[in-house]
Amino acid sequence: MSKRNSQAAKTAARERLRIEREREAKKAKVKRQLVVAGSIVGVLAIAGGIGYAIVQANKPTGWDKAAEAKVVTPANTSGKDGTTVLIGDSKSDHVVHLYEDPRCPGCASFEQGIGEAVNKGMEDGDYKLSFTIGTFLDGNLGGEGSKNALSALGAALNVSPEAFIDYKTALYSAEYHPQESTDEFAKDDYLIKVADTVDALKNNKKFQDAVKKGTYDAWALKMGESFQEAEDVKSTPTLKINDKVVETPGTDADWQKTLKDAGVTK
Repeated sequence: MSKRNSQAAKTAARERLRIEREREAKKAKVKRQLVVAGSIVGVLAIAGGIGYAIVQANKPTGWDKAAEAKVVTPANTSGKDGTTVLIGDSKSDHVVHLYEDPRCPGCASFEQGIGEAVNKGMEDGDYKLSFTIGTFLDGNLGGEGSKNALSALGAALNVSPEAFIDYKTALYSAEYHPQESTDEFAKDDYLIKVADTVDALKNNKKFQDAVKKGTYDAWALKMGESFQEAEDVKSTPTLKINDKVVETPGTDADWQKTLKDAGVTK
């Protein structure tokens, strides 16, 4: 091979190398641009996800809306915002006032133990029964079961006082009352399932619609506030006879003695 041809070959080789380097440099530049763009998209996606989570966390709940809503009071109530629930046809002035929370295990034990005897005294005309139901366990334990169950009790009360009493008994029963650490009462379907054990509420579409739509949610919140305003009520269950707090009885015999000591019965 001549010197001239060798030089031309070298020149051509250098040109090919230059072109190849430029091609590789362009490919590297494009790759860097894609990586940067992908990183930006990832950061924006993360930021967007965080922003969405913050928006969702601050989004008003159904109960936030209920707090601002007009109060729909159930039938068979009286007083401000319908928070007075007084049941019975007794001709006497005696009133047994019961303070409970739907999720309260002590209330469930009380109802399962002497709830029937307490209700019977009302039915026999010895006294009227008054109820103030709180929702403080939702705040203590987290959840919304107490509020939701109370709203459902309002729907039952709207049907009749008897439906209210029977439904409350069912909610506190050994079969259906959940552990206080769970929040079964927050589920409308569960509340309706329990209601189907009560004759007046079984397959009652009006009652079921009220539970699902939260018709009495605002009323439940007002009732919960009324409970908090009772300064002499420190725990649940609490019983008052004629506005005086009495020791919570553990047996039917204790209850009969309590009524006698309070002058309700002889």
